[in-house]
Amino acid sequence: MDPRLLLINTATPAGSIALTAGEQVLAELLLNLASPHSDRLLAGIDRLLADTGTSLSQLDAIGVVHGPGSFTGLRVGIATAKGLSLATGKPLVGISSLQALACQFPASSLPVCVLLDARKKEVYAGLYRWFEGVPQLQGVEAVIDPEGLLDDLAETTLFVGDGALVYRTLIVRRLGTRAHFVPWPGNLLRVSFAAPLVQQALAAGEGCSAAALKARYIRRSEAEIMHSRRTAAGVLDG
Repeated sequence: MDPRLLLINTATPAGSIALTAGEQVLAELLLNLASPHSDRLLAGIDRLLADTGTSLSQLDAIGVVHGPGSFTGLRVGIATAKGLSLATGKPLVGISSLQALACQFPASSLPVCVLLDARKKEVYAGLYRWFEGVPQLQGVEAVIDPEGLLDDLAETTLFVGDGALVYRTLIVRRLGTRAHFVPWPGNLLRVSFAAPLVQQALAAGEGCSAAALKARYIRRSEAEIMHSRRTAAGVLDG
């Protein structure tokens, strides 16, 4: 039986929710609005379930983007997914925001460099190549200065994500014709494309409980940075 999945992304400014069954997208909602994800996530899930005549008990699993991305956005999506998992007993699967966006370009023969704007003149970055039906990470996902990232890219590459929009001028100046881009709608993460990742994880027995699912922030929070600074200052003062 084809697994029925509820998929949630609140890691990026444009949030999305999808309901899939096997290789079919039953419904998907993409909201690129200024209001917080917390204002519309539960209502969006209710709408998808109602429009498709699906109950929570009919779900086989819940996939949620668990990073990297907005700290606040991640907490909203993960908390919601955990609550639904606890209420229904359905397993959870964490999804990388970078790999999920790379999933939208299966026809690319080029390496896909996913860039999400991390603010502070940095990007969340991951380089992927397609292998056995899914994009495979080359190296590690990182938060990095775009200049430093481009120092390590020597071959022709497809750039995607809102970070590719923000730093397009820099990328073109550094790489010239070796830099390729997608039309602007392709830079929005549509979480339905991550369904194969969740299906693969479930088939491998990698679904987890609410207690086991953790956010992947990559970058330290402002509170952690300030704590480190205060600790260092205390050591120096002492």
